[in-house]
Amino acid sequence: MIALLILPLLVPFALPALSRRALERLAPAVALWAVAVSAVALAGCALAALGAFVLTGLLRLPFFASLGELIRPLHTASDRFVLPLAALSVGGLAVSAWTLVRSALRQTRAFRAARTEAAEGPAAGDLCVVDSPCPDAYALPGRPHRIVVTTGMLRTLDGGEREALFAHERAHNAGGHHYFLAAAEFAAHCHPALRRVRDVIRLAVERVADEAAARAVGDRRLTARAIARAALAGQGDGGVERPAFVPGAVSGPVPRRVHALLAAPRRERRAGAWVALLLAASAGLSCAASVAGMVDFHHRVEVAQGEAGK
Repeated sequence: MIALLILPLLVPFALPALSRRALERLAPAVALWAVAVSAVALAGCALAALGAFVLTGLLRLPFFASLGELIRPLHTASDRFVLPLAALSVGGLAVSAWTLVRSALRQTRAFRAARTEAAEGPAAGDLCVVDSPCPDAYALPGRPHRIVVTTGMLRTLDGGEREALFAHERAHNAGGHHYFLAAAEFAAHCHPALRRVRDVIRLAVERVADEAAARAVGDRRLTARAIARAALAGQGDGGVERPAFVPGAVSGPVPRRVHALLAAPRRERRAGAWVALLLAASAGLSCAASVAGMVDFHHRVEVAQGEAGK
């Protein structure tokens, strides 16, 4: 059982390299879905494994064994392994829960502040203009979705660049990219290896919106120029903090995004299919191991309760 439950804790360490390769080899939208689904699956399996270790350790203690109505000792590995693993799992779950709750509260406050700021400025359709000298633009989810742009950003770009920027932000809202970013934040708080995957998902979200903006305006060079000028103007602006799940045009490694826009659109190759297959295999292996470990744990508890075979 222990070997099965340790596997979901080790597999996530392979995901950062696989996710970067997926973004290089696959179309941005395909890479985004593949990496995000894999990250969430691996995060959930890691939490399940930690929870199983905690329950195993607790049921080895007399008090909790009596609460669990165990009439026999729970048959597991030696206490030299089980109890330290249970203690480490308690610590890991506590840290994950604390950081996740703290991050959620901070981002909720930032989101409310952003919605309030957007509501105070003039609006034209889904476009809200905020009077601020700090160049900034971002897609604000909610009902209704909003595109927020500051007067400083509008003064930075010309007419065509503004259209490319607006198309970029509308692609974020149309694609529900805030859900992907929220999933990335959740996964990053569940396993330390998935923190690096969060950055890949953020880049993938921006690449998807870049490509959508290029198609909307019909000019990849114009879109690349708009992204580059917006990012250059927005460096060190000291503006209001945005939630991590709110995408913006100046997010991520802008030079890589501009280079990708200036290059020809990448077609999926056989190597990309192998990367996608490896991502699916990693998620499947982790899920299978965690499910098998949980089933084995449940069976051992039934044996200890004297219910197996009834």
